[in-house]
Amino acid sequence: MRNQSRPSPRSLIAAAAAGALLLSGCAGAGAGGGGSDGGDSIDVLMVNNPQMLELQKLTAANFTKKTGIKVNFTVLPENDVRDKISQDFANQAGQYDVATLSNYEIPIYAKNGWLHDLDAYVAKDKAFDQKDILPPMRQSLTGADGKLYGEPFYGESSFLMYRKDIFAKDHLTMPEKPTWQQVADLAAKVDAAEKDMKGICLRGLPGWGEALAPLTTVVNTMGGTWFDKDWTARLDSPEFKKATKFYVDLVRKHGEAGAAQSGYAECLNNVTQSKTAMWYDSTAATGSLEASGSPVKGKIGYVPAPVDETTSSGWLYTWAWGVQKASKSPDAAWKFVSWASSKEYEELVGKKLGWANVPAGKRASTYERPEYRKEAAAFADVTRTAIESARPNDPGMQPRPAPGIQFVGIPEFTDLGTKVSQEISAAIAGRQSVDAALAKSQKLAEKVSEKYK
Repeated sequence: MRNQSRPSPRSLIAAAAAGALLLSGCAGAGAGGGGSDGGDSIDVLMVNNPQMLELQKLTAANFTKKTGIKVNFTVLPENDVRDKISQDFANQAGQYDVATLSNYEIPIYAKNGWLHDLDAYVAKDKAFDQKDILPPMRQSLTGADGKLYGEPFYGESSFLMYRKDIFAKDHLTMPEKPTWQQVADLAAKVDAAEKDMKGICLRGLPGWGEALAPLTTVVNTMGGTWFDKDWTARLDSPEFKKATKFYVDLVRKHGEAGAAQSGYAECLNNVTQSKTAMWYDSTAATGSLEASGSPVKGKIGYVPAPVDETTSSGWLYTWAWGVQKASKSPDAAWKFVSWASSKEYEELVGKKLGWANVPAGKRASTYERPEYRKEAAAFADVTRTAIESARPNDPGMQPRPAPGIQFVGIPEFTDLGTKVSQEISAAIAGRQSVDAALAKSQKLAEKVSEKYK
């Protein structure tokens, strides 16, 4: 997954393991205070992506001026912020009132009792308009107990991007809803359409949020799953093998050079430098591809994530706000969350920084705004459709034991996914066969499944 945020190459999500299983990471002192001055100050720990940094710059002159609540920000790179959040929230230290969490971590944190449920705040805050939040986002930020534990700052899915001018020159037509086989056929035809241009870019970089994010969506639509409903590991199933071999073969035959070390950032660079004709990845890529000054602005076409047996296959990801259960100032924390995820904030960004910079992907009303639709005409509708058609609880062809489209919503997935991705990446690099990679991966998954059977 990758977001305008995650410009740290979309490493999707590292999460805290349950209870005592904590991720090691930086344990620095932070802003401190946790609202100890009675609610006039809160501490926010967040990822250092561009849209978050814009929020930081706008807070004092807008939110603080309006509410009197001072916000102390601690801003860190993605891996560091996840480590620090897991430590503070797992210990319920209360050092931070609010933190940026994803739809992978929030259900896990909620189950562990680390988060403040937000239902009462949402019920009272009519202006926030919770019904305006896109249903898949609401669902993905809801705990197993049915309570709401997060509000999205922005959201994303995945889709296929392609060079309209290259396709037109070669008299090729991109289907409105392509299948993966159609994509593979087109990749072969546009490979070397221009000097140094490859047919498609697909992530091969190890990481549960790198190569495994797009690959798992292919597994889903081709009938595979990591675990069946009874927690039996299924990485050696015919469906999982079919999808993985398809992905590895496609990127090896028609993908980017150095694919085994290419993640979101590398593919984005390849597209902007006209080194690839197609790219399957995050809907958030539009922020860079269509930015003023982008050499490919206006040249990219956008269609839904390719499918095989399912009707849709796009992933679902959001950077969201979670309030720590131990926060000393939950009321002030909610006021910040409400503002940061509000229609009001989107309008502020639109007027101050341009509508293309609005943290979209979370509210239906965003896609109805004439100002936003004008700047996002090329991708707004397909992005919204991708998010709204995402099925985090039922993304494939059979029942799942845990939520998640491009991940499995259990604490162990960060470690399992990373190890499996290393095996897949080795297959992409040609150092081993897909069968060998999945045989090793199956054994890793079986160890995890034993904990749940």
